[in-house]
Amino acid sequence: MSDLKECAQALDTADTLAPLRELFTLDDTVYLDGNSLGALPRHVPARMQEVLTREWGELRIRSWGESGWWTAPERIGDRIAPIVGAAPGRIVVGDSTSVNVFKAVVAATRLAPEGRDEILVDAQTFPTDGYIAASAARMTGHRLVPVAPADVPDALGPRTAAVLLNHVDYRSGRLHDLPGLTAAVRAAGAISVWDLCHSAGALPVGLDEHGVDLAVGCTYKYLNGGPGSPAYLYVAERHQPVFDSPLPGWTSHADPFAMTPGYTPADGAVRGRVGTPDILSMLALEASLDVWDGVGIDAVRAKSLALTDFFLECVEAYAPEGRVTSVTPAAHAERGSQVALRCHDAEPVMAELIARGVVGDLRRPDVLRFGFTPLYVGFADAERAARVLAEVLGAPAA
Repeated sequence: MSDLKECAQALDTADTLAPLRELFTLDDTVYLDGNSLGALPRHVPARMQEVLTREWGELRIRSWGESGWWTAPERIGDRIAPIVGAAPGRIVVGDSTSVNVFKAVVAATRLAPEGRDEILVDAQTFPTDGYIAASAARMTGHRLVPVAPADVPDALGPRTAAVLLNHVDYRSGRLHDLPGLTAAVRAAGAISVWDLCHSAGALPVGLDEHGVDLAVGCTYKYLNGGPGSPAYLYVAERHQPVFDSPLPGWTSHADPFAMTPGYTPADGAVRGRVGTPDILSMLALEASLDVWDGVGIDAVRAKSLALTDFFLECVEAYAPEGRVTSVTPAAHAERGSQVALRCHDAEPVMAELIARGVVGDLRRPDVLRFGFTPLYVGFADAERAARVLAEVLGAPAA
């Protein structure tokens, strides 16, 4: 045990991203739930105080222009773009992930060649994605076809209009082959829609490089935007002139203040906007993204893999034999930034971990989830989490 503690200290000393930890509001807790809600960057409260007292309190309506509120969705989208491998002008921020999934799936069916009547959906998808896809299929007259991501190439055919996939499985942490699956979807003449909620900010995505058609993602996990912070929508440049949103709101109009009864869409990713932006949460997100200044996503990925490797090594060394089993792939090419451990009494085990200062979460009935956010999680955190887990597992099952 002492050897692994010493190893953790040495790894933290050599970690070039370690200084970023000071940018966040943290305590003595080992926080491994950033794959559900990221930690608070220290400077955000001061920025929000300025927004509340000056921009809203003093300037009031003038802030739509003078404080840049109106252009925030596109401006913040351009801040997210390099994190997910997109050029400026291809991401718009606003609404929830669920709403953006709906926009993207319906728009994908409208972009697809005529005569195609099937939507493939990740069979293990986050439930809301499945619910939204099913509703979109009913509304558009398509048939929904659940399929495992690995089986997508074989399931594609001349009837496939769109394919909705998760980049990282939220339960297991498995990373799916975005480049290969996107290429297969494109070769079949269909439209790809990727959910990046569990990958953006944790690993390279390469939306432009890999020819992704549409993508959505949240900002409150690895991007640390705050609870309920607005999501984003990516529209590839080649699709923007004909992107047909099923929610054509006034702020996506070419001349929103003309207030005309007929809808004329704006140019570019602005077509993904709907209603009035949620300015307070949007500006909190914008401030949170400051922690990414000068941070390369490749360095984040390298640390993520090192952290999860080390945690798994510590779990194997410390945990009583047979009490937990990893369901997260060992291969780096198949792993996101979380470790999922199968444990038959997962619920009481996680409750006890949290009581002892190690915060993760669980997915019923038997999966313990530990999310590793490289910007503020260190190797000593990983070692301590595994050690406390072993202590909890060594006690009689609740």
